[in-house]
Amino acid sequence: MGLGDKISNEAENLGGKAKEAAGNATDNDSLKAEGQTDQVKADAKKVGEDIKDTFKKD
Repeated sequence: MGLGDKISNEAENLGGKAKEAAGNATDNDSLKAEGQTDQVKADAKKVGEDIKDTFKKD
């Protein structure tokens, strides 16, 4: 995984956490769900990149 991809994925994850926290603070279920979705997307991208990295090493 390239450094740019790592930074992008982490930024998406942190943005999702911020949205989720804002949703919790304002009792906005839609914003909370959007934040959780962003975090799941970032995690899925990370897993995909880790798999690609594993195969590149072989």
